[in-house]
Amino acid sequence: MSSVPSRFQLPFFVYGTLRPGEPNHDLFLRGRTRAEEPGRLAGAVLYDGPGYPYAVEEPGGPEVRGELVTARPETYDELLGTLDRLEECETPGDPRNLYERVARDVVRTADGSAVRAWVYLAAPPVAARLRAGGRRIGSGDWLTRRTSRP
Repeated sequence: MSSVPSRFQLPFFVYGTLRPGEPNHDLFLRGRTRAEEPGRLAGAVLYDGPGYPYAVEEPGGPEVRGELVTARPETYDELLGTLDRLEECETPGDPRNLYERVARDVVRTADGSAVRAWVYLAAPPVAARLRAGGRRIGSGDWLTRRTSRP
């Protein structure tokens, strides 16, 4: 998926270990972003994973909270490839993928406006396993997972 042309430089919606204060933020985003702002992805639920979360689409479902991250233009292509590798989704539709990168509308928390952004959602086989027996994060916010269990 990292071959998406640069003209499609969408922001990224991050909801887990890439959020500010989480371990992968400093490793992968520090110095590569132009803006970071709170956002919400409607119609999705969050599941607890082995040290990281999975967002799974659920039409009419609640929302997932995170940040909209806008990459600096000169770092965008490298960052896109790096995040695809981190999220184990280098080939679209590959059954070995953990996540699929998809474009979705994300709402800016500050003003309620919608922005098209890349979101890493649980790949279909992973999503099916989570729906069958995963542990939901009821708040939809990874940062509250230690205190918010359904």
